[in-house]
Amino acid sequence: MRPVAGSAREVERALSSWLSAEDEPPALIIRTSGSTGRPKDVALSRRAVLASAHATHARLGGPGQWLLDLPPTYVAGVQVIVRSLLAGTSPVVVAERGGLVAALEAMDAGVRRYASLVPTQLHRLARDGRLDLLARLDALLVGGAALDPALRAEAEAAGVRVVRTYGMSETAGGCVYDGVALDGVALRIDRDKRVWIAGPMLFDGYVGDPDATADVLVDGWLRTSDLGALDADGRLRILGRSDDVVISGGTNIALPRVAAALRTHPGVAEAAVVGVDDPEWGSVVVALVVPTDPGASSGTGAPPLADLRDHVETAGLPRTWAPRHVVAIDALPLLDHGKVDRVALRTLAQQAVRP
Repeated sequence: MRPVAGSAREVERALSSWLSAEDEPPALIIRTSGSTGRPKDVALSRRAVLASAHATHARLGGPGQWLLDLPPTYVAGVQVIVRSLLAGTSPVVVAERGGLVAALEAMDAGVRRYASLVPTQLHRLARDGRLDLLARLDALLVGGAALDPALRAEAEAAGVRVVRTYGMSETAGGCVYDGVALDGVALRIDRDKRVWIAGPMLFDGYVGDPDATADVLVDGWLRTSDLGALDADGRLRILGRSDDVVISGGTNIALPRVAAALRTHPGVAEAAVVGVDDPEWGSVVVALVVPTDPGASSGTGAPPLADLRDHVETAGLPRTWAPRHVVAIDALPLLDHGKVDRVALRTLAQQAVRP
């Protein structure tokens, strides 16, 4: 399987054979999303995939039936299928049922029921007032990107048991749930605040790229691109990616915090923030916003730049963190599994700043 490809049922059949092979099968190859750059092919042993799946079931309270509403070729979708097979069930595929409502109704009420979504999917259910649909699940895993605390609170108020996951293709999927490492997973933070991970679910390496492998796999530890901190009780807090911090005029700016502040503006439905190279400042902060009212009087529909800059400061961030450019867009560009396409965002920002 180099790399995993096909429809949900085709991947399910292939994974069933791979999991049941008597001899150790070749590594499963998962192509990363490429949300921040060039995609890589990640090699996962059967041992790593199984370690992840079993640890997930142990944390959630036992095996169950899974809802599949993610692409089956990326690691999150693959793990939904693997966990289903280990539980002796078949995933309920939303695309086959004509929608989420029918898919949820098709799940077996006599077993534990789970689903895995990215924050964008959860946000859209909240926007449409359909979070109650997820309340019948025993747990909803949400990962692949930062989860807005306000969105999580809204979902939990609707009765949804949200479990925030952290992981990546290189860890065979989520390996930290609500800040707590799964069984067998070790975490550490280096002096640069970089997150390191060890455990039986680590990948074997990047196919055909030994230099990239050696750069991130060091003495049994995975050096991630994420910045984090460990609380006194060992709970992991992700502070952002190493490339989510830009230096503008000598000031370090955490882009995710700026985006979170912008999303609290009543004229902003969704927001993302990127840094663009600038000869004077080194980098400038550019906000890409989806307006709540596309027909607003500003012409673009987005709140005026001065208004957004004031709002960032009012939200408690330094004035120097406020965006210097704002770009109105119809929707955040997404990859096919729901993650925001950071490369496309940078392109849009660069075109706006340097047309």
